[in-house]
Amino acid sequence: MSKITLHNLRHSYVPQPAGPDDWALKELNVEWSDGGAYALLGPSGCGKTTLLNIISGLVHPTKGRISFDERNVTDAGPGERNIAQVFQFPVVYDTMTVRQNLEFPLRNRGMPESEIPKRVEEIAEILDLQDMLPRRAAGLTADGKQKISLGRGLVRSDVNAILFDEPLTVIDPHLKWQLRSKLKELHQRIKVTMIYVTHDQIEALTFANTVVVMHEGTVVQIGTPVELFERPQHTFVGHFIGSPGMNVLPCDLVNGAPHVAGQPVKVQTKASPKANGQRLEIGVRPEYVRFADSGVPAKIIKVSDVGRYRVVETRCGEERVNVIVNDDMSLPADGAHLQFEPAFTGLYADGWRVD
Repeated sequence: MSKITLHNLRHSYVPQPAGPDDWALKELNVEWSDGGAYALLGPSGCGKTTLLNIISGLVHPTKGRISFDERNVTDAGPGERNIAQVFQFPVVYDTMTVRQNLEFPLRNRGMPESEIPKRVEEIAEILDLQDMLPRRAAGLTADGKQKISLGRGLVRSDVNAILFDEPLTVIDPHLKWQLRSKLKELHQRIKVTMIYVTHDQIEALTFANTVVVMHEGTVVQIGTPVELFERPQHTFVGHFIGSPGMNVLPCDLVNGAPHVAGQPVKVQTKASPKANGQRLEIGVRPEYVRFADSGVPAKIIKVSDVGRYRVVETRCGEERVNVIVNDDMSLPADGAHLQFEPAFTGLYADGWRVD
């Protein structure tokens, strides 16, 4: 197991990158602690898989350095890095049985024959593959084959890290929660560094202790699930995490205090933007907006019942503001006003939180 550090890392698929749009990964400085459970979260095309493949050695970075502990592995190949990687689609040997597929990485690494059956049985139990061990992999469903891929990545206990590239894409939705729970349970037992790439916020927040959020080739925030929810450091994080996402409203500063639609709004920070001409906004999640007798004027547009609560869509001028309310709460008949909880309302300048 190793601590993985990225130093001034950049990558481009263009031979001679000129402008910012030529870089798939802009400059990154990230440290992955030894034994941590991480999720790499972001939309398609933001650079997640590129970054994962650079860590594993499948892709060589255009600039920068990668260290495992204090060892520079930038020019080392995948075999030298001692990494296990599970891909989005199943990678199995169809002519082998499930047991042979799981045994193969152990034999390839020279594990004593006497120790192999115990390790295979342990992983098969975690992934519920015991009954399939004698079967040929060729006859299994996509779910079954991907569970074998997961098992081959997990069966080795001597790896520096295990990398997962959206491994549950082909898994039946009913099995996803179970497998995520199993992966988290296994991590707690073996404490190997795990990095899990996904565009699904639920997968990221339920698997990882620390989530790395990416947007357009840049890491915009690293934090716990609670930190990402309660203190998004960028408006993208607020939009991307949560359902519905964070409300973002343009605001003006009057005597240093933010105002929305002419009404003062208290925010968590007392700092003010340092430069003129910045795009100023306040961000507040629907959970922390409430109807009141006074505050920011708004008009109720639509009410959606989602079971345990209702999402009320309002309009504040041209801006949409979502409010989450309990099922039994009565709504204003007309002339609604909104108030935002100051402890969970942030001020943003050009997309970045002002702290």
